[in-house]
Amino acid sequence: MKTSFLYLLYTGFLLMGSSVLGQDYNLTIKLRNSLTDEPLENANILIVPCSCGGVSNTNGEFSIQLQQDDYSIRVSHIGFDENRQNITLEEDTVLELFLTENNEQLSEVVVRAKKRNELLESPQMGVLQLQSQELKKMPAALGEFDVLRSVTLMPGVNNSGEISNGISVRGGSLDQNLLLYDYAPVFNPTHLFGLFSVFTPDALASIDIYRANIPARYGGRSTSVLDIKVRNPYVDKFKLSGGVGLVSSRLTVETPLIKDKLMVMAGIRAGLSDFLLPIFSQRLKNTKARFYDSTIKLLYLPTEKDQISFTGFYSKDFYQLDLITKVENINAENNQYDFKTLNGTLNWSHTFNEKVSLKTIFVASNYSPKNTFPELENANEIEYKSGIHYTSLISEVSNKVSEKLDYYTGVQLNNYKINPGELDPGLSNGVLPVNLLEENSYELSGYANVNWKPKRNLTLSAGLRYNYFQFNGPYVLNSYDEAGEVVIESNFIEKGKKVQSYNNLEPRLGVNFKVGESTSVKASFANANQYLQNVYNSTTPLPTSRWKTSDSFIKPQSSYAYGLGLYKNLKNNEIEVGVEGYFRSSKNNLTYRPGADFFLAESIEQSVAQVEGKAYGVELSFKKKVGNVNGWLNYAWSRSLLRSDEAVLANRINNNNWFSSDFDRPHIINASVNIIADKYNTVSFNFTGQTGRPYTIANGVFEFEDKNVPIFLERNNDRLPTYHRLDFSWKVAYSKKKNARWLGDWTFTVYNVYGRKNAYSRFYSQRDGNIDKDFFGGFPLGSYQLEVSNSPILALTYNFTFQ
Repeated sequence: MKTSFLYLLYTGFLLMGSSVLGQDYNLTIKLRNSLTDEPLENANILIVPCSCGGVSNTNGEFSIQLQQDDYSIRVSHIGFDENRQNITLEEDTVLELFLTENNEQLSEVVVRAKKRNELLESPQMGVLQLQSQELKKMPAALGEFDVLRSVTLMPGVNNSGEISNGISVRGGSLDQNLLLYDYAPVFNPTHLFGLFSVFTPDALASIDIYRANIPARYGGRSTSVLDIKVRNPYVDKFKLSGGVGLVSSRLTVETPLIKDKLMVMAGIRAGLSDFLLPIFSQRLKNTKARFYDSTIKLLYLPTEKDQISFTGFYSKDFYQLDLITKVENINAENNQYDFKTLNGTLNWSHTFNEKVSLKTIFVASNYSPKNTFPELENANEIEYKSGIHYTSLISEVSNKVSEKLDYYTGVQLNNYKINPGELDPGLSNGVLPVNLLEENSYELSGYANVNWKPKRNLTLSAGLRYNYFQFNGPYVLNSYDEAGEVVIESNFIEKGKKVQSYNNLEPRLGVNFKVGESTSVKASFANANQYLQNVYNSTTPLPTSRWKTSDSFIKPQSSYAYGLGLYKNLKNNEIEVGVEGYFRSSKNNLTYRPGADFFLAESIEQSVAQVEGKAYGVELSFKKKVGNVNGWLNYAWSRSLLRSDEAVLANRINNNNWFSSDFDRPHIINASVNIIADKYNTVSFNFTGQTGRPYTIANGVFEFEDKNVPIFLERNNDRLPTYHRLDFSWKVAYSKKKNARWLGDWTFTVYNVYGRKNAYSRFYSQRDGNIDKDFFGGFPLGSYQLEVSNSPILALTYNFTFQ
């Protein structure tokens, strides 16, 4: 059995490079005004029986990969007659439609075979784009596709392992990524210790990841942007879809409320996984976990030129742990984490004409983590709460001047209100209540971005963003001695009064030079600043981690990123090959000082250090887009290093020498293979491997009050063993009826196929007597390794659609 499985995997990778007549093709839809010949942006496209589709881009185009089959396509746009087309997809196809205003008849339909060349044409570098259909092909943990698990298979994107609260892009820390869900930021993006992301799967339309020259409309993070869009519910009849699985189940409803005027999409997912956790590891036998998330989107079309949408998002988690972290002075039998996110986005888009449009967006995002500590031997519970309340107003005008020139310009106002922490001891006499002062700050930004094609083979994208940031009271401003340890004077600044301000100008530039029809060279530069930061002293932020905006002591993070890439399409654009090199220098990266304890600390500046950083690397990518065997292979060599510059010896990290960041991975390899056996069976494999995560080992041991205490003089001076894992997915679509109203499929997944015992962490524990004497001899401390998933995890999910 093992030999057959390895042979199948080997065959899949071998066939990726071969020319195989496949059953998976590109469908590109181009939409134009029949009178003006201008492209039509924001047209809604619905495709059945796959129940997929999306919205046309600024060029009036939409592209998707589908299996060979018969499809019905419905295209609608405000102010234009609806168009329906039936096609048989047997090759890569471009469907060009000329839509007519009012009640005129469709003037022309042109169908011809052609390839998209987006990778070579776009001036953006370091951009990864995924449609929801592509995500569904990727096997993930416990039976369903997942955004974060999928993007970690992309070049330059990784996490810390099984338990990781987010992603790291090109060596950046987790809080240096801006995660947007229909324009609203998400501060804790994972369920179930990082195995799932919080984004409702069936609500997704597309995901864009910017790793290099970030467009000027995005600000507030120093490394990358993950922009997730929720699909518009443009439907003319009731539709039901969902899935039932061992760990999570989901249900999505779409229906018109007022015909051609008001439509709604609502999706919900729930996971109850307590009974499965002991299967992962016996150390998790006392662990509990459950989660919920839901997304609702309302789409209202009041006039032919206006579109108003509202997106609501709610996510809630509860889990109980006795192995991840402990809080000092609290004698509890376990740690219970209860955190939720509540977001809302109101978006009004107005089209003045075919070229000029205005969108105004209001965003509110609320993240509320809570920790409960049940005390030993009594019924009292100690509660710790913190939170972030974020609001934003955005107004942006875009203008497509010509085929060679377009631009957008806008303003954005953000408000951050942070509850750093409050501790309610309940009936406990040994713990004092704590209420830290709320932090309040504002960020005003103006931005502009222009795309220009001065020559046929040269395309430029230039952007500029200006930020003004102001931190207001209430705040206690301390003055310290030269060592920064003793408070000399304290001044209280009242609520609403200015404490500190910063302003920065951020240029961004992307250049694309085409060499022939199938090769392009790109270069990029981007400067970005970050005013909201997360500090933690574990490998991933927990709900007890501390969010902090810049103030008088903590300066904004700043990064300068440079990139150079070469891209080539082969075999009539069936295969994409690329190589990208990058270098990013940064300053004011926030980390903890040696021995720091910032939990409920009033003066957090005494517990943190701001260090300089550098990250650099080379990424190789190979992608075969079509055929009954398709997929990609990525390899990255990279480094991510930090260095402190502390004058006081006790505050130095690694004695002010360069050390590996938590996300330094010199070698990363990812591969994904999709094998379409026939129209009913699809088999997929994902493989990921990377250099082990840095961690800190003791330089020695000293005895204190009859206890042996490890001495740590260096940070991240060793590495965990190499991380690698193989996942498997088998999708069976059994419906043979054409245009059936009920469509279903079974998805069987195996996470960690060969049961790799990947290390999550290594820790020290005081030895008692002769315990583990054969391993440690007479050494007073034992070093132990924690493995979260040490066996294959099987899951079965039934997915369905009814319309």
